[in-house]
Amino acid sequence: MNWGHHQRLKNNGAIALNLPHPKLVKLLQLAYSAEKAAAFAYIGHAGSVKNPDQKAAIRQIELDEWRHGETVFAIMRQYEILPSRYNEIKYHIIGKIISLSCYVIGRFMPYYFAGRLESGNVCEYFIMMRYFHEGGVTDHDDALYEMGMKEKEHEVYFQKSLENNRLLPLFERIFGWGKKSSLNNVDQGNKYSVNESNAYCKHRK
Repeated sequence: MNWGHHQRLKNNGAIALNLPHPKLVKLLQLAYSAEKAAAFAYIGHAGSVKNPDQKAAIRQIELDEWRHGETVFAIMRQYEILPSRYNEIKYHIIGKIISLSCYVIGRFMPYYFAGRLESGNVCEYFIMMRYFHEGGVTDHDDALYEMGMKEKEHEVYFQKSLENNRLLPLFERIFGWGKKSSLNNVDQGNKYSVNESNAYCKHRK
């Protein structure tokens, strides 16, 4: 089935079609709930740092996550996809716990695990784009591309914030992310265009 053709038969983009791609539906639901959890976490992270420039940067990342959640939800609404109640409860709790923990676990770990999380989130949006393309849908390419690149910006911010930290090499060996390691293949200095972005994250299914 070509979903894109199906969409064009709808009135003015008011799509009432349930998305015939279970993996994509689950990924959209996960991203929606997880973006809110990340935003909650960054509230605590920003509150726990004293440097005003760092506080402002993390606050901006929080705002980016709220916008991403809104954008994902708008896409979900087009296909009449409801948020997962399980994900909503789970990630709400996770986000709040992380937010509170930032005040007691020191500086390094909030920065490190935020960076690792953002690194993985980059691929979510390029995988969504790939799934939509399987049904011939390209309507969301620009929004998904922008969100993926914004998550990469977040990752790079955290990488640079920790690049001289003595704990980073140890954590990089254990958790596979750090100064020299990433969970995605996006290179900010040599970006693929939207039309070429299917080259990103082919290692992720």
